[in-house]
Amino acid sequence: MSIVKINALTVPAEQREVLEKRFSSRAGTVESSDGFEWFELLRPVEGTDQYLVYTRWRDEDAFKAWMEGPMKEAHQRGADSAEGGGRPRPAASGSTVWSFEVVQQTGPKTG
Repeated sequence: MSIVKINALTVPAEQREVLEKRFSSRAGTVESSDGFEWFELLRPVEGTDQYLVYTRWRDEDAFKAWMEGPMKEAHQRGADSAEGGGRPRPAASGSTVWSFEVVQQTGPKTG
């Protein structure tokens, strides 16, 4: 059964562009991970300052493997490339991860 992880990131208006650029610079790092199924970065339109990072995985083990391998490496590369060798200032002022199991799904009808 697939699982979904949603990272709700509180991002001040002045940091939105920074956050989006950081995700763009890491494009492709998650897609090659074993068990990866889907990714979306959702920008808030109204009523909230939270971005949602939606990822879908084959199972919890696949997600954990990505967290311990490629995700850690991507964050480390970002830290290494920051000015002065220090970690860049976080674009988000808060983060909460929500976990879900996919119990029902549908897609567009074809034919």
